[in-house]
Amino acid sequence: MRKGEQLPWIVSDELWARIEPLLPRAERRYRHPGRKRLDDRKALCGILFVLYTAIPWEFLPQELGFGSGMTCWRRLRDWHQAGVWDRLHQTLPAELQAGEQLDWSKAVIDSSHVRAPQGGPTTGPSPVDRAKTGSKHHVITDGNGIPLAVSLTGGNRNDVLRLMPLLEAVPPVRGKVGKVGKPRRRPAALYADRAYDHDCHRRSVREKHVTPVIARRGTAHGSGLGVHRWVVEQTIALLHWFRRLRIRWEIRDDIHEAFLILALAIICWRRLAR
Repeated sequence: MRKGEQLPWIVSDELWARIEPLLPRAERRYRHPGRKRLDDRKALCGILFVLYTAIPWEFLPQELGFGSGMTCWRRLRDWHQAGVWDRLHQTLPAELQAGEQLDWSKAVIDSSHVRAPQGGPTTGPSPVDRAKTGSKHHVITDGNGIPLAVSLTGGNRNDVLRLMPLLEAVPPVRGKVGKVGKPRRRPAALYADRAYDHDCHRRSVREKHVTPVIARRGTAHGSGLGVHRWVVEQTIALLHWFRRLRIRWEIRDDIHEAFLILALAIICWRRLAR
């Protein structure tokens, strides 16, 4: 981090202005109110601190003023169940679209395997890591590498099985304010590597009026698709720049999924803040 830059887990006023309206209101009891509830913004800073550093929840430093690790864990759980992270990740691409930063000429899909030493739901024996327990992060981006949707599966899940669910998971993105037309959610083309080489899935993609551009198995490398596909590999690298996502430590899959969607929103926010 450069000198003078703000710590990445400190929530800026601009980002908080987008998150605060999405948070559910917690009514305080009049009788037996107990201790005062920790400020939501401080709890979010604590969540981001864990996401960036991968520190165990119970070791969250109290001197930071972000509350206890379990308080932050419960906020992450409750806000995920309330759909806060999903709505945040839908609003940011809309702002990018208004600024003409989304490239709908193509979308790119890929996945990455992460180890899951604790096990839990949506894990499985890895085919690339000596059958050790792991999970997969499946990501679809636009032509500029802006993440549009993410999915979590077991480490032994075939990539092609998430092709159509990810394409369907792309949220409708409205255009410029005042511009007439339906929100867009389909790219013109979909790029993928050999792991997605199945003709039945190509037909399914075409039925969505999207042109599949998928490498064929058995063909020599150097087909030229890498000049299009590198953007999703870059986005996955940015995703795993958050240390909590390099290895899945959460037994509960919903907590790990909450971290995933929050990280995607932060990546979108960085693009928007430029």
